[in-house]
Amino acid sequence: MQTLATMLGKAAADAPAIAAPGRPALSYQGLHALMTRTLASLNGLGIGRNDRVAIVLANGPEMATCFISAACGVATAPLNPAYRADEFEFYLSDLHAKALIVEHDSTSPAIAVAGKLGVRIIDLVAGATAGDFELKPRDGAGGTPAAQGGLAQPGDESMVLHTSGTTSRPKIVPLSQANLCASARNIAATLQFRPGDCGLNIMPLFHIHGLIAGVLAPLAAGSQVFCTPGFNALKFFGWMDEARPTWYTAVPTMHQAIVGRAGKNTEIIKRHPLRFIRSSSSSMPPQVIRELEEAFGAPLIEAYGMTEATHQMASNPLPPAVRKPGAVGLPAGPEIAIMGEDGGLLPRGAIGEIVIRGDNVTAGYESNPKANAEAFTNGWFRTGDQGQMDAEGYLSLTGRLKEIINRGGEKISPREVDEILMDHAAVAQVVCFGMPHPKLGEEVAAVVVLREGQAATERELQDFVSKRAADFKVPKKILFMDEIPKGATGKLQRIGLAAKLGLG
Repeated sequence: MQTLATMLGKAAADAPAIAAPGRPALSYQGLHALMTRTLASLNGLGIGRNDRVAIVLANGPEMATCFISAACGVATAPLNPAYRADEFEFYLSDLHAKALIVEHDSTSPAIAVAGKLGVRIIDLVAGATAGDFELKPRDGAGGTPAAQGGLAQPGDESMVLHTSGTTSRPKIVPLSQANLCASARNIAATLQFRPGDCGLNIMPLFHIHGLIAGVLAPLAAGSQVFCTPGFNALKFFGWMDEARPTWYTAVPTMHQAIVGRAGKNTEIIKRHPLRFIRSSSSSMPPQVIRELEEAFGAPLIEAYGMTEATHQMASNPLPPAVRKPGAVGLPAGPEIAIMGEDGGLLPRGAIGEIVIRGDNVTAGYESNPKANAEAFTNGWFRTGDQGQMDAEGYLSLTGRLKEIINRGGEKISPREVDEILMDHAAVAQVVCFGMPHPKLGEEVAAVVVLREGQAATERELQDFVSKRAADFKVPKKILFMDEIPKGATGKLQRIGLAAKLGLG
């Protein structure tokens, strides 16, 4: 079985690995030296294999290289820099993080939270070359060297992410060194990456999509990644001119913004023809696929992924193989089947739950036997998504069994927003749910029942949520009702609520 160190050790030493706007590129030789140095720094501070290090860095080359370098020997926990203090407190506590890596001049609320929780703070000081950095403990002190230092083994934990839960607290998904390597190899094979490729990364690097498809998979093939500070439709074509990419990956909302500006940038597109464009994280409207392919003269490859599968599960293939708009493609790494309610596998054409198994699939949620009992049946992991496979083996999603709100690829637990709103003095009952949105796919909505004699406005409740949760989780629509709509059995039913209330 491979490790990240061996997988990344096959590229030409002088080939560019990581680039960024306006900075010289970091070579593979430089990346390997950085990995060795980073691991020595962490081990010297007493942080070794399977110890958890939270990373809160802005999007860019240092976030990419910090993740890779740390994941070679410890368990990384990339967190969204947009989180508020309450969210950082939950995640840092839940992860039992041993350290937190931040930029040396960061003012993130994570720093005060780490101080309160006794989590060691490590400053990252960026160098002149894209992605190069040094780590310095903020307290200046050393530590007892790690008992288990050195490179991680295939079974060691290398990345830890939370997945939103609808009926309980977010679940911890541990991903091993072997999971990461398998997924990177799967994506590299699907997209036929080669050393001459250059990916323009606009995806956030606290997400599995950006980290694995945007960074790790192309590096596994010895190609280059150009890391931007994050998505910006106004800067995309300028970056394209500088990076000279052969491909990029994004979520549908980003693609829609890009195609809206493509007409004014035809010369740049002609100068740097793309080999393909990739889309994942939520379904892509067929009209947008057509527009993108016409604008760029390149095929759009739609893929299907999830955190528990270390991202990719299925993907449409590159030409000359058939791409089917509306389908998420063929199995692209793990085995995929359709399961009936009785746990039996269904024939082609039947609709049921999409299930997977393979080297890239997590061994199970941490400290959550109930969730694991529900998630695994006869060795298959149940995705919670409903779908069917056609006669040629192409997979289509027909519905979502889970109630997670998918806002342009950002997955939001309605339960989490419920609990924040329930803390407001005027709120007696609440149910959050997804309502249709023309560009994002779904937006957050809520029905609120106020306490007798109490008053609150939509704006007041939105402001209340925004103080404790990232902006993308704030309900854009709040309806005030005398009682929460319930299903026939008296249960709260989030799915279908938007249609029932005439939203979207």
